[in-house]
Parts: sequence; structure tokens; C-alpha cells
Amino acid sequence: MAAGPGGWEERGHGSKITPAAAGYGETAMTAVGDPPRPAPAAPPALGQFVRARTTPAKLRLLLAGLVSLCLIWGAVAAWVVSQRASGAADVVSTSEPLALDGQQIYRALSDADATAASAFLSGGLEPLAARHRYQADIAQAASHLESATAAAGHSPAARDLATLSAGLPVYTGEVETARADNRLGLPLGAAYLREASGLMRLKLLPAARDVSAQADARLTGASGQATGLPLALVLLVAAVAVGYVLYRAQRWLLWRTHRRLNPGLVVASVAAVVSLVWLVIALTVARADLLQARDHGSTPVSALARADTAALQARADESLTLIDAQGDDSFQTDYVTIQHRLGPGPGTLLTNAVTAARGSPGAGPAATAATAATAWYGAHRTVRSLDDNGQHTQAIALATTPGPGHSDTLFTRLDGSLTAAIAADQAVFRSNAVAGRGAFTGLEIGVIVLALIMAAGCAFGLSKRLAEYR
Repeated sequence: MAAGPGGWEERGHGSKITPAAAGYGETAMTAVGDPPRPAPAAPPALGQFVRARTTPAKLRLLLAGLVSLCLIWGAVAAWVVSQRASGAADVVSTSEPLALDGQQIYRALSDADATAASAFLSGGLEPLAARHRYQADIAQAASHLESATAAAGHSPAARDLATLSAGLPVYTGEVETARADNRLGLPLGAAYLREASGLMRLKLLPAARDVSAQADARLTGASGQATGLPLALVLLVAAVAVGYVLYRAQRWLLWRTHRRLNPGLVVASVAAVVSLVWLVIALTVARADLLQARDHGSTPVSALARADTAALQARADESLTLIDAQGDDSFQTDYVTIQHRLGPGPGTLLTNAVTAARGSPGAGPAATAATAATAWYGAHRTVRSLDDNGQHTQAIALATTPGPGHSDTLFTRLDGSLTAAIAADQAVFRSNAVAGRGAFTGLEIGVIVLALIMAAGCAFGLSKRLAEYR
């Protein structure tokens, strides 16, 4: 063996060893006269996939990107619609009924307490109308308590509802004991009635107020979910992104293929426009209806209900002051406190209710209630003047019998006006909330189907172009 030129060592049969074979690498054996074998190709870098150089490669990337974008758009749009529709459904089916139950429990219990105290003043057998009204209040409170308990589930209101369920039979039992003693002429009846009223004011009404407040908070949250702008902005950004990419894709195909229209991308664009228009109309209509339901429905109803229950408590205080023959002025003190809180006047419940009801069907009755309250306060002062001057019988007649300028008549006007305003605005809330929920009917499924049509259109249109290069 001899060293050849250039440092090669020749062996028998015309083969040769490269320097790599001497310890510098792997052996590459070639026959004399054969062309050298090419080195193994290195794997393509990731950038070569991303930066496609040929038109077919670019079409494949565009196809995958557009189909993915259309499916992502469908998922985002369906999620936004689902959130909005869920909020609207909660407003109509859960939050609003629970809020209404809380208000009705509060009002029915307040009215029952006021009616029981007023009926007690008659002595002996109370008027049949008052008895029926009291029984209707208790039945209404029990009915709304049952439905509220079913709707509340394990929410924070459940504990207050349990307190009401346990305390209502105790209250009615004490009232019945007071009635029985009163019919027998026993003075102990007044003590039982005060005990019942104390249970109502210190335990039952605060629990009912908490239920109503929690239901109002839940209603506000559900309404915000159904009408909030952040989700709409997410949808708008996604729509702009999809529209821009579809536009740029068609411009690129026009420049590359010199064909004005791509049928598949046209179908995808039309489906995108239909989807966006449907979404905009549905979300706008739903938001308008739900805001109307809130501004001219639930908001004034809540303010009016607070004013009504305060008036009913003041009415009970008026009657309990006449019942109490021991010179205790605590009920009259409570009456004056509630009168200042009820108003009318800046920052009072009635003024807030009139302001909240402005522009709604309850505005007229709310204004009437404010006027009636002022007149009722005047009649109450007359009742107190008669009672303080030894004319107890005349004071009772003025407080319990109808007649011009009587406390009973003026309070009935106040309570009736507030009740009418609540009913009118409650109807506004219900009709608009149901309409807002109805705007989402079929929308979630619709945007999903349209997104699939968009993806199919993109796949079909770009596949036709790809087929031209095979």
C-alpha cells in the first residue's frame, strides 16, 4: 500500500480511504470512477414551513388558516350569545320571580301586621273585610314564601327564607290568641298583639327585606350579564378580524390568479355578513328591551315597594298607638321616624320612588301617592290630638272608618296608589324582559351553523385552486 497524491492511501482493488476513515469521521466507500454520493439532506427548518415559497404551499397555509379562523369565530360568537342568553333567561325565569317573591312577602307581611292592628281597634268581632284582608295577606305571604324557597335553592337567601318559614306560624298563632282575648274583652289580647307585632318587626320583616335585597342584587347581576358591553366588544373585535382576513385572502387570490371572484370565499363572506347582521340586530334589540325592563320596570318597582312597606309599617304604628292604653309612646315615635323616612321630601322613599317611576306607567299613581301621604299625615295629627285629649272613641273612628278626611280613607288612597304603580311597572318589566329573552331565540345555533358554512366555503374555494396545480 502506498500513499497517493494529496495524502490518500490506496488499497487493493482500486479502493481508497478518505482522511475521515483514518479516525476523522465515517467511511464513505466509492468505486474508482463513480461520481461522489451527495451528502444526506438536512431536515427543513420550521421557518421553511411558515414562509411558504410556492403558490400551492401558500394556498394550503391559507386554507388551514381560514378554516381555523372561521371555526374560532363560531366558537367565540356562540360563547358570547350563550352568556347573553343565559343572563336574559335568568332575569326572566329566576332572578325576577325571586325578586318579586321577596317584595310580595315583605308587602304581604307588612299589610297583615297593619290590618291585624287596625282590626283589633274595633273591639269584639273585627270587621269581616279586615279579617278577609288579613287572611289573604297571610296566604299570599305563604304562597310567595314557598315559590321563593324553591327558586332560591342554596343561595344566601335560603337562611332568611327558613327564618320566615319558621316564624310565620308563630306570628299567626299570637295574632289568633290576641283576637280570642279581644273578643272576650280581656286586656291580655293587646299584649299578645304587641308581641306579634314585635316578632314581625324585629325578625320577620328584616328577613323578608334581606330576601328582597339579595334577589334585587341577583337581578342586577343577571341584567348586567345580558346587557354588558365588554362581551359585545369581544365579539366586535373578532368580527373585524374575520372580515379583514377574508378580504385580504380574496385580494391575494385576485392578484395571484387574476380571477375576480372565488365562489367558496364569496359564500363564506356572505355567511359572515349574515352572522354579523343577525348578531348585531339580536344583541341590540335584546339590550334595548332589557334596559327598558330595568329602567322602567324593576328599578321603579323596587323603589315603590320600599315606600309601600314603609307606609304600611307606619299604619300599623298608628293603630298600635291607639291600642296601647299604658301611655307608651314608642309606636308614635316609630311612626314619626317612618314619616320622615317616607316623605315626600329630598332623599325620602316617596320622592325616590316618584323619580324612579318618571317616564313609566307608574309615574301618575306614584305622584298621587306622594300627595296622599301628605294628607294622611294631617289626618294622623288629628287622630293623635283627639286621643291625647281624651276622645279615644272618636280617634279610633277617624283611624278605622272611611270618610272624607279620615285617616283610614287617606291611607287607603296612599296604599292603593303605590300598589297600582307597582302593578303597572311590573307589567312593563315582564313584557320587555320576555321580549329581550326572545331576541336570542335560535341565535346560538344559527351562528354555529353559519360558522360551519364559512369554514366549508373557504375549504371548497381554496381546494379548487389547489387542484389546478396537480
